Amino acid sequence: MAEELSQLTLVARKACFGLPTACPSCLPVYIYLKFAQLPFSLEFNLIHPDSDQIPYVESGTYVAYNNEKGGVIESLKEDGILDMDSEVHSVPEWISTKAVVNSWLADALMYELWVGSDGSSAHKIYYSDLPWPIGKFLYFKQVRMAKQLLGITKENADRREEEIYRRATIAYGALSTRLGDQAYFFDRPTSLDAVFLGHALFTLQAFPETSVLRGKLLEHSNLVQYADKLKLEFVEGGSPSSTPPFHADPSSSFPRRAGTSNWSSKPKSKPKKEKTEEEKKFKRRAKYFLVTQLVAVLVFLSLLGGSDDAEVELEDDDDLNYNE
Repeated sequence: MAEELSQLTLVARKACFGLPTACPSCLPVYIYLKFAQLPFSLEFNLIHPDSDQIPYVESGTYVAYNNEKGGVIESLKEDGILDMDSEVHSVPEWISTKAVVNSWLADALMYELWVGSDGSSAHKIYYSDLPWPIGKFLYFKQVRMAKQLLGITKENADRREEEIYRRATIAYGALSTRLGDQAYFFDRPTSLDAVFLGHALFTLQAFPETSVLRGKLLEHSNLVQYADKLKLEFVEGGSPSSTPPFHADPSSSFPRRAGTSNWSSKPKSKPKKEKTEEEKKFKRRAKYFLVTQLVAVLVFLSLLGGSDDAEVELEDDDDLNYNE
């Protein structure tokens, strides 16, 4: 049980767009812990933007990674740490509703973040702290991966876009009907509320006014009011922390962290001071990471240099507003 563990630490991607973490995978975990009123510290990882382990939650020797057991929330439930779905997990309507959010709406958000936009939101969240060549390379890599996951090719791009947005429209309509004027989808907060609230807040705040997905969500006033109310209660209700973001490395073995619970979306900066030995060590590791990534970019470009077909493929990709 949660009471048997020391305070949890959520390692996520950085805060921006007025959100405590602007990562669409991290935000639902943050909200889930907030729903449970479970004390936890929030720390940011800025040096591994493409790691599929982020977000992750740890406490002592316990850790729950995003790429294991169906994600952090499912790991917390399965491991007996925190289960807010015990009363609804076998309710057919709850299962189908959550499936729609995790599939149709997740696909629509992925499409708009990486394929159907100019990439500015993704750059700010994932790559703005990296050198331009590395960020651009990782951006193209993620766009290519997103298109593969969504089944998008040059031949079916228009049809897939239409289908993705059609499903999002149906999903929003069904969720609006299910919610009605209730505070939550099923009487009390569950992981469904955490996942959808994370989706809604990200869509409303991280995407520009020209966003197609944002426009479709705004058509349902009760969903927008639901997001605004819960944001005020659970996301903006925490007290600010004076501890700066920690540049965590998910490959390390449970690093110890000094922090306080209930972080706000923008941690305060601390006055400059002489670097400690640990900070110097971290800086050396960060430089090594950047060098290795730069070498990877150069190797990638050199391999493409000898192939006319590869050059044509990249030119075609650039026309599709990639991001990552």
